[in-house]
Amino acid sequence: MASAAFDPSLGLQSSDHRDLLNVIDELRSEGKTIVCGDQSSGKSSVLEAVSGFPFPRKDNLCTRFATEVILRRNATEHAKVDIIPGPDRTNEEKAKLATFVKTEVELAQLERLINDAKFIMGVGTDMRSFSSDILHVEIAGPSQPHLTLVDLPGLFRAANRLQTDDDAEAVTSLVRSYMIKERSIILAVVSAKNDFANQIGSESEKSFIDLAQNKDIAFRLGWHVVRNRDFDAQSSSTEERDRVERESFQSGVWAHLPGKAVGIAALKDRLSRVLQDQISNELPKLLEDVECGLRGCGKTLDQLGTPRTTFSEQRLYLHGVSERFTYLAKAAIEGSYQDIFFGNPHKAPGIVKRFRAVAQNASISFAETMRKEGHQRSVVDSTNSETAEGDGRLISREAFIDEVLPLMRNTRGRELPGTYSPHLIADLFFEQAQRWEGLTRGYISQLWDRTTVAIGLILNHVADSRTAEQLLRRIVHPALEGIKFKLDDAVSGILAPHQAGHPITYNHYFIENLQKLRQKRQRQLLSKKLDQFFGTNSDEGLTWCEGRTVDVKSLLTTLTESSMPDMDRFACSEAIDGMMAYYKVAMKTLVDDIAVLAVERCLLKNIPELLPSRTIISLSDDQISTVAAESDDARAERSRAEKEHRVLTKARAMLRRLDQSHPSELDFSTFQTRSNEDIASNAGAASSERSTSFGTNSTKDYLGTIRQGLTAPLSESSAPLDYTLSTNDVLVNGTLNALPQEDHDDWGMLGSKKKKKKMLDSLH
Repeated sequence: MASAAFDPSLGLQSSDHRDLLNVIDELRSEGKTIVCGDQSSGKSSVLEAVSGFPFPRKDNLCTRFATEVILRRNATEHAKVDIIPGPDRTNEEKAKLATFVKTEVELAQLERLINDAKFIMGVGTDMRSFSSDILHVEIAGPSQPHLTLVDLPGLFRAANRLQTDDDAEAVTSLVRSYMIKERSIILAVVSAKNDFANQIGSESEKSFIDLAQNKDIAFRLGWHVVRNRDFDAQSSSTEERDRVERESFQSGVWAHLPGKAVGIAALKDRLSRVLQDQISNELPKLLEDVECGLRGCGKTLDQLGTPRTTFSEQRLYLHGVSERFTYLAKAAIEGSYQDIFFGNPHKAPGIVKRFRAVAQNASISFAETMRKEGHQRSVVDSTNSETAEGDGRLISREAFIDEVLPLMRNTRGRELPGTYSPHLIADLFFEQAQRWEGLTRGYISQLWDRTTVAIGLILNHVADSRTAEQLLRRIVHPALEGIKFKLDDAVSGILAPHQAGHPITYNHYFIENLQKLRQKRQRQLLSKKLDQFFGTNSDEGLTWCEGRTVDVKSLLTTLTESSMPDMDRFACSEAIDGMMAYYKVAMKTLVDDIAVLAVERCLLKNIPELLPSRTIISLSDDQISTVAAESDDARAERSRAEKEHRVLTKARAMLRRLDQSHPSELDFSTFQTRSNEDIASNAGAASSERSTSFGTNSTKDYLGTIRQGLTAPLSESSAPLDYTLSTNDVLVNGTLNALPQEDHDDWGMLGSKKKKKKMLDSLH
């Protein structure tokens, strides 16, 4: 019956299937079948039956570390064993564990090598009961299925002299770390000895049949039944074990179960089918991951360039780096962001690389800052004197005139009374613009920092890290220092006319600004006089003066009457207007000059010329070697990237081929082909064999699911995730017939509340 489970037409054990699984193993750590369960639940016995080699089963604690077993079909038998250090290991410990590599191992040596690995890991010593290291075992042979299995330490709740509560927490954390991986296939083993009275013809034996038929506790992929060795048969061969199992399932109630639901041979086939089905469902995501990986490899290989051992190869490599750097720098300055280098414009790296946008936004921000914060004092109308008193930078016009009066008197020349010296406007302007240098230097400094970041990103994109560092230190940094000197010099030159000398402008906006200031002040003065004459308030809007006679001469006198009879105050007021009109023109001139003559001309224009080809040509062979010679890390990185690129290319071709073939979905519908009456009618048949029931599904939380399943059977609609569950009738090696008769009354049916509670307790 078991042989019928293998259908050669499926190609599940073909060389293509082997190659595909090898590729997936190299691509990701997910996609493995992980074996979970309580301590002594029979996990190692099931694994031994699947793989054909014995897992150590002598320790009371069973598995002490994760063992990753890669099974592949091959014409000749061979094995390889090594250790993958855990994340909690020090660098020294990792180096020591990495030396444990055994190749071309005979299968008979595996058990000894596993014990040797335990010794090197320090498992069982006073220092550690369990290890986060992974024992990596590759087994190939003509009868092996194409599977990747992970044997995990058994879960336990009670501490003893050999295991602590901390150990229990560590084991649970390790098991969960595998189960939360999205593509893990979970083979969960639960001992069937858990109070099931599996005597001949008993109702509890029928409960096992119901489990195997996926009736009592339902899982989407159902259950499976295998038979483990009993205590007396521990030393029997794999062939003998399989023969006894086949004979067991050909008699009694088990003979009425579908062939695909019983036996280790069918289990191997089902596991392979589940894995292939999962791969089929994951093809789009796998293809996407492969394409992403290929792009990453391509980027790495582009950075590393071709192997370069000679001066000519190194010089040619630097020429390529120079051309690529110049191209990307020019694109960044010109605002042409089509190259993949510029990335996502919504994320930080992509934003920084778009340097034209960075410069534009910084310049706009600088102009806004100058407009709002560039002036030392803000002169407001006298009517807002209360507001002016609340801000140190605000000052009323009258108070400002009071401050200017002493300055005007101290700078008098040959001008007539009521007028002011041209130097007064210069003095007032220089004081008003004293914040300009700080704001300008801050803007330039910020832009410079962003420039160096962008240059570093370009260099690291076009060259390997060592070459980029050497180019930056030996060529780019010296060139940047020259640019920075010219930039600072240009900024100083632009600021100089606004810090000393005398104001000069031929911009007609100066006159317009001056006229607007005077018109505004004249309007305010006229409005105030009209309100005084008519007894109104112009701020309240329209006022109707019905039946009132207006003395026109008196009105004209009021309007033309001087509001500032003091000639010095009048001169100060005029000087303030002149300074404010000139300030607006000068501020706009400064912002434009900094953007054009400093940033654009001295900085942005020179960035693409930081690494020109002529510089590469001028380097000596020794300089070329110093900059471009490959480090050991670069050679190792190229080797890794080339290997990964080959693997990914092969994976892409294989996955595309599979994507076109659309492998069929798994079908375990035959689990329900037998009626309850048919099974029940054979419940009294003789069966003294031990058995293991198990089902195959995958999940992110196996423990919670089992508890949920024991309290309320799951249906496909209520359990959107996949699950794996198995039951084992023995504590690794025992027989149901050896269970004491007096305990039978405590076992009951699987569906009873008492039974479910006991099984739940066993999982806590």
